[in-house]
Amino acid sequence: MTDGSELDKLLPLTPTAFHMLVALAGGPRHGYGVAQEVEELTEGRIVMGPGTLYGTLRRMLGSALIEEAENPGEQGLHAQRRRYYAMTPLGSAALRAESTRLLRAVAVAQERLGT
Repeated sequence: MTDGSELDKLLPLTPTAFHMLVALAGGPRHGYGVAQEVEELTEGRIVMGPGTLYGTLRRMLGSALIEEAENPGEQGLHAQRRRYYAMTPLGSAALRAESTRLLRAVAVAQERLGT
């Protein structure tokens, strides 16, 4: 398990990092695959250009939320050259904690709005 203070330093997650971890919760993906999954999950509300995608991946690698992974068996023209990423246990803990925080925030907002 992770040290709580280590996790506290990473929270709250940015919306981009949050959605990228959600995408990686389904298993390892290459960078562009992460971007495609985020766009699909957010119904096109988050579309990442290369700078945002690879800058965020670099920061997430640096904070140990994700790690480079082996190709999960994808075939095709670019499969050999692609870098694949997987969520780490710290990334999983951060996603769980951020999900809980967001659910609480939504509950408070709904209560105050009377919905």
